[in-house]
Amino acid sequence: MKTTKNPKTFKERLGDSELVESLRSSFIRYAQIWTTSDRHIAETPSTPGQWDLARLLVKELQELGIPEVTLTDHCYVISRLPASKGYEGAPTIGFLAHMDTASDVSGKDVHPIVCENYQGERITLQDGVVLDPTSDEALAERIGDTIIHTDGTTLLGADDKAGIAEIMTLLRYLKNHPEVPHGPLEIVFSPDEETGKGLPEFPREHMRATAFYTLDGGPAGEIEAECFTAYKADVYFHGKAIHIGQARGKLANATLMAATYATLLPRSESPEATDGYYGYYCPIEIKGDLEEASLEIYLRDFDEKEMERRLGALESFAKTVEAQFPGGRVEVRPQFQYRNMKQKIDERPEVLALLMEAARKAGVEPYLKPIRGGTDGSRLTEMGIPTPNIYTGGHNFHSRTEWVSLSDMVVATRTLIELVQLWAKK
Repeated sequence: MKTTKNPKTFKERLGDSELVESLRSSFIRYAQIWTTSDRHIAETPSTPGQWDLARLLVKELQELGIPEVTLTDHCYVISRLPASKGYEGAPTIGFLAHMDTASDVSGKDVHPIVCENYQGERITLQDGVVLDPTSDEALAERIGDTIIHTDGTTLLGADDKAGIAEIMTLLRYLKNHPEVPHGPLEIVFSPDEETGKGLPEFPREHMRATAFYTLDGGPAGEIEAECFTAYKADVYFHGKAIHIGQARGKLANATLMAATYATLLPRSESPEATDGYYGYYCPIEIKGDLEEASLEIYLRDFDEKEMERRLGALESFAKTVEAQFPGGRVEVRPQFQYRNMKQKIDERPEVLALLMEAARKAGVEPYLKPIRGGTDGSRLTEMGIPTPNIYTGGHNFHSRTEWVSLSDMVVATRTLIELVQLWAKK
């Protein structure tokens, strides 16, 4: 992990009061809205709370004087800021962040806590949750920074409300500083990113941007231009039920079939056993009874051939289970989610090059890191709009120990300010 240990740097960043106040107040306001999505719901959005945040963002965009603001029937907030005078011919670029939070930990009644001038102490939260710099290297390096964390009962929602706050702060800054040149901008706030649906109702045909950038990343400087290729597989187990007192030679227990199948997934290829460019299988949910059971599995890999191997292995595991449970049947239904965006982004090197230059102008040395996951940018790139991912300052996503660095949020916003100016000159 590449982070700065210079407290003066934090002080200088936090001295940018215009950005600090906008980022702090916006983020806390958004984080308190319950927007947990539900991967079990097919409709978009999957939960009503996402509408609450969407409507608030529409109101704030309109109050900023953004002339074109739309809330679609599927909860996509789309707005456009015209170019500065004299830059109407510059390429249109876009910024995107998602409104939902993950269902791994509760996102209801979030209480963000602001810790100014953090001095490296252990922070004890509710329910025995602790932010401990001895086990959190990034936190240990934040002496002198302002961090925002949870109260220990919920996640924080920096993924991705930090990104939303940074985009909204960019727009406020541009409205307050008309001397800053920029081309036409498209802004999208999307629902249900955490469900892995991949922008199912996104109005691609109405977008004009030549490139997009998601604000959905980690510490300042970390830029992501490649991600997993992702599938999920629903595995169904059809057993043979009979009174368990008369089961010998007759029962095919569907619940036990599902459990047996889950144990065939190699532990050495699990999320907790891999990092870097190694892919994995991850059983997400198992349920059932004697007659019918199901198992939901996530498959992730950076390499297409490796993904084919994994999909083939699921079929082999199915045959193994059927052989152990005479009369039982296993059905594997894989579903594509999103594809590694690296190749498409590599075809447009200026999209990433301008971002790297903007980061340096904002005072941070950028570095590339693969996403062990995906973003809405994965699907946008597949749709033909190259979309790298930019840092937001968040840490420990999807957990009760989630926190965000306010100084990194300033850097992220400064990066956007520099980036729109670089594109204006194209």
